[in-house]
Amino acid sequence: MNPRLTLLLFASSSIVCSFAGCQPIAKPNQSAKATAANSLDRVSVGPPTKKTLQLFTEQPGRVEPFEETPILSKLPGYVGSVHTDIGDRVAKGQVLIRIAAPEYQDQLEQQKSLLGQAEAEIKQAEAALAAAEAAANSAKAMVAQADAGVDRTQAEYARWESEHLRMQQLVSKGSVTPKLADEVFSQFHAAQATKKEALASIESAKARHSESQAHVLTAQADIDAAKAKRSVAQAAVTHAETMLEYIELKSPFDGLVVGRNVDAGHYVQPAGSSSSQPLMKVANVNQVRVCVGIPESEAYFLNAGFDDPMAGDLATIFAPSLPRGNIEARVTRTSFQLDSQSRTLAAQIDINNAELKLMPGAFVTVKILLEQRENTLSLPITAIVRKGAETYCCVVTDSKIEQRLIELGLRVGDEVEIKSGLAGSETIVLLRAGSLAPGQVVEVLAKKS
Repeated sequence: MNPRLTLLLFASSSIVCSFAGCQPIAKPNQSAKATAANSLDRVSVGPPTKKTLQLFTEQPGRVEPFEETPILSKLPGYVGSVHTDIGDRVAKGQVLIRIAAPEYQDQLEQQKSLLGQAEAEIKQAEAALAAAEAAANSAKAMVAQADAGVDRTQAEYARWESEHLRMQQLVSKGSVTPKLADEVFSQFHAAQATKKEALASIESAKARHSESQAHVLTAQADIDAAKAKRSVAQAAVTHAETMLEYIELKSPFDGLVVGRNVDAGHYVQPAGSSSSQPLMKVANVNQVRVCVGIPESEAYFLNAGFDDPMAGDLATIFAPSLPRGNIEARVTRTSFQLDSQSRTLAAQIDINNAELKLMPGAFVTVKILLEQRENTLSLPITAIVRKGAETYCCVVTDSKIEQRLIELGLRVGDEVEIKSGLAGSETIVLLRAGSLAPGQVVEVLAKKS
């Protein structure tokens, strides 16, 4: 063995023996008392705290215009003139760009001419209808006249028929000569021919009346056709007027021109084509939206105002550009649906920006008061013990542990609301409560002064 190692071991043994010899030997009864004292768990305690709990969420947000619209052309053509530039304030309906498209004015004039032609055809058809109705009325009068003639010839025919029969009887008796009977028969024969003529005349009058009525129906149909043609022409004029309006690109609302990509003389494609580009962009910055995503774990507590501006949760917007550093507002609306990628709830806060304090596109910090419980009991989370579906805390009564069932509420940081189970005057174990058993004797640590 190494001599130096042997010397070192010897020296160490001597030191240990010397220390052991210096310690007094404890008496058996003193050692038992010390062991019993050391077996007691020492616990830190305190009462439930009555306070106002406030649950906040602080998230990054972005400022967006309340409205923003890209301006595109409906018609293909060359830009005739540009009336506004980037940064200009514009009013709703103000002309921003004018497209040079004279062919649309020509189409409008053509359609107006066709409309005038249709109007003339209606007047012509109405005149034809009036003539047809007059002819029908004349034919109707002729039918009435023919009816009257038939009645007269019927009476004449009946008279001579009766006279003819009477003459035949007189001839058979020899009272009159046959020559007189022949004369009466001739009159009867003439009355019979007149009757046939009258009947034929009435049939002819009825036929002419039917023909005139057909002409009336034709004239009415011509009027309907002319009116339908006028409707088509009117629709064509309206369409041409509408298309002509598209040569002026107007602002859809009051706002600012925030983008311009066109000059006079540029050829523009209609919206929807593969090569179409926004010519301008107009934004309403007098009012802005602050958009923020609320994490899924906090989304349940978020309340939005929607139709009631004062019903939304109070929010504070922080931005370096703000004169006072922050703006207070309320949550206006939410999407009611979590984003499938970020698992956040989209929320928006509408802010009056008439003084242009917030610049669209800026990033801000949003602090929202999600929940507030006033004058409520609370405990630190370290005092809470969960066992299955039950939740309890440890109450110290006469130096013994009592497990008290409690109902939890809002958790804020390391504190949690106690909704029921405690009166507020109990002595609660604040640390390591889960290691204690019911009825266990504990030693309460005195609070440091």
